[in-house]
Amino acid sequence: MTDTTVLVLGGTGKTGRRVVNRLKERGVTVRAASRSGDVRFDWDDVNTWEPALAGVDAAYLVDAQDKPGVWDAEAALRELSGLAVAHKVRRLVLLQARVSEPVGGKSLIAGERAVKESGAEWTVLRPNWFFQNFDEGVLLDGVRSGELSLPAGSGREPFVDTEDVAAVAVEALLGDGHAGQTYELSGARALTLDEAVKEIARATGRDIRYVPVEHQAYVEELVSYDVPADYALFVADLVAQIRDNKNATPTDTVRRVLGREPRDFSDFVKDAAARGVWNV
Repeated sequence: MTDTTVLVLGGTGKTGRRVVNRLKERGVTVRAASRSGDVRFDWDDVNTWEPALAGVDAAYLVDAQDKPGVWDAEAALRELSGLAVAHKVRRLVLLQARVSEPVGGKSLIAGERAVKESGAEWTVLRPNWFFQNFDEGVLLDGVRSGELSLPAGSGREPFVDTEDVAAVAVEALLGDGHAGQTYELSGARALTLDEAVKEIARATGRDIRYVPVEHQAYVEELVSYDVPADYALFVADLVAQIRDNKNATPTDTVRRVLGREPRDFSDFVKDAAARGVWNV
């Protein structure tokens, strides 16, 4: 499927922009869509959906599962998937999360059924927490401040590199043998937040520490920063998945799909430290 056009939702996001880059390296025509990009796509504006899908052969779907307020992920993905099939989109690759139970009252896998029932070839990606949450995401400010406070206890998480997630996504978008597969994607080893932060501290030469906090106290702290209450609970419940070791067992999916081991957290830390992202 290299002679094809691929729509990438969230084309400027953590995984989306990496999927875009890898597709371009493969000589694929890419349509990188976002709310403010040249190809506009907004989950809240259905008028942007059809123009984004027109002439597309395959699509990488990222839903708004972490959106504050009431949002029906399954209904939205069902409508979008149906529209995609009506426009002759043959293959859908859906990014979800390696979470099988409700988080903050929301199901992070609510849209999977809609995509699976769409009539298109489908692949579902369920990654663990990203390495890049530490250097460009929700954990960055805490690391930079020298104190990362989270309700993760001493639970373990096999963090995964978004580059590995993107590489698997591209294989699923272009290659054979991935239709009908649900891929749980992790790194090779599970770390506690304390272990992860200590690796960053050693690489930067800074005094950075992880401080476990209580679940409700964390929710209340987020709310005090004007974070919507429902979103604060969502984030706390998501972190609690680490605390409770819900997805602590590494998978071999990256190796099976890509024929190589996933990138190690230490290599990520070394590169990020060299770029100075944690300097203050």
